[in-house]
Amino acid sequence: MAAGKVDPMPFLNHIQRWADERPHDTAVVIAGRRLTWMQLRDFAAALVAHSKAVTSLCEANSVEFAAKFAAAVAGGRQCAVLDPAWPAQLQEDIRRRVETCAMPATVSPDDRLEDGAPESTFLIGLTSGTTSVPKAFSRSRRSWQESFKASIEFFRLRQDDVTLAPGPLAASLNLYALAECLYAGSEFQTLGSFDVGDVHAAIAHDRVTRLVLVPTMLRMLSERGLTGCVDASGVRTIICAGSKLDARTLEAARRWAPNATVFEYYGASELSFVSGAGLPASQLAVLGGTGIGRAFPGVDVRILDDSGLPLPDGAAGNICVRSGMVSNGYLWGDDGQALKSFGGWFTVGDQGYLEAGELHILGRRADMIITSGRNIYPHEVELALAAVPGVSAVVAAGIPDDLRGERVVAGVVPSHGAVTAAQLRAGLEGVLARDKHPLQYYLLGELPMTERGKVSRRMLADWIMSRDPKARRLDS
Repeated sequence: MAAGKVDPMPFLNHIQRWADERPHDTAVVIAGRRLTWMQLRDFAAALVAHSKAVTSLCEANSVEFAAKFAAAVAGGRQCAVLDPAWPAQLQEDIRRRVETCAMPATVSPDDRLEDGAPESTFLIGLTSGTTSVPKAFSRSRRSWQESFKASIEFFRLRQDDVTLAPGPLAASLNLYALAECLYAGSEFQTLGSFDVGDVHAAIAHDRVTRLVLVPTMLRMLSERGLTGCVDASGVRTIICAGSKLDARTLEAARRWAPNATVFEYYGASELSFVSGAGLPASQLAVLGGTGIGRAFPGVDVRILDDSGLPLPDGAAGNICVRSGMVSNGYLWGDDGQALKSFGGWFTVGDQGYLEAGELHILGRRADMIITSGRNIYPHEVELALAAVPGVSAVVAAGIPDDLRGERVVAGVVPSHGAVTAAQLRAGLEGVLARDKHPLQYYLLGELPMTERGKVSRRMLADWIMSRDPKARRLDS
């Protein structure tokens, strides 16, 4: 594909192209089953006639998933991808909402496996929110085409890469990785379910050069890979999303995959890619910082206040973006704050600042701790504590305080042996401003997690205030 050439197709026409040019090359390997480009094209094409105008796709990782997803977005069709791990009642609720809210185009059983109009909706994305029902937003075909161009350039995806994304295809990170590889003509692999041994086997025997995953997966793979002497020297790209890499995970990944450039990026389902940074194998890492790189290709980033006015370098405010990758908005679940626009600059409410062109992430405004009149973001505290030796995982929160309004506390899962409050305080010296240090530390056996698998700062505060034994006060 020529540099700078505008191709308005998301990926279906590219499947046709690769099937014509390289029919017997591997397109996907999912749960141990392999499909060539010709097989994938023929499988998906045969399903188009049976695909409705709006499909709610809900199934585990399989080659059938890949073919059904391709067929479900052919022509003017739209697809919502549901998590098969959700309770049956929630799945049914989402299906009804999709059928009610979507505005389907006219489709025909005679449609071919081809992309629809660039500005038409093809994907209904689902993202967890403050309620039990995920919010739903829609995306145009053009928005993903713009995203593909940006991510392929930024992450330097090559046609000879073999990408392994070992998580569920129902998750947007892995679904996008699948579609990006189909667009680029690059082999994609995933497993039936995440298993450290199976990932190690794929890396050792299946020529995997590229990993797309979340930090918790990367830590397990790296640490156990080092212990088990699993050779990851052939991995040249690691892409992490979901949260910023902590010091221990990054150090283990650098040792386990010594030739890999480790990428981390900031984005949101509604915004797509915003900023990112790649750390080559030879480059030293700056640990404990809030920086998350520079703007992605085709993305402009500004920090605006609540009135939509620009803020100077170093001043914290709303992270706002302008790009062709932004979603169309919500079908349901928008409370007016989920996706806001200031004259074409969009934000999901994340707070941060720019400094010499680099974006620094502070976290959601709702998580902000106000103590003695100062605004403190727990994300910043967590990143600093995660770099302290002996810390495996950490979560910070604010709890009521009669004198300060709120006080900063932190719960720590040690990596090995014991850790003391004195060690944690000493580890923060020179890394985090003194007035942002937690006033109390608590020993945790595990992180407080919601039913959806997200770390909960509110739950930590509840444990502490109710004197729950899950959070035991650390002595100095």
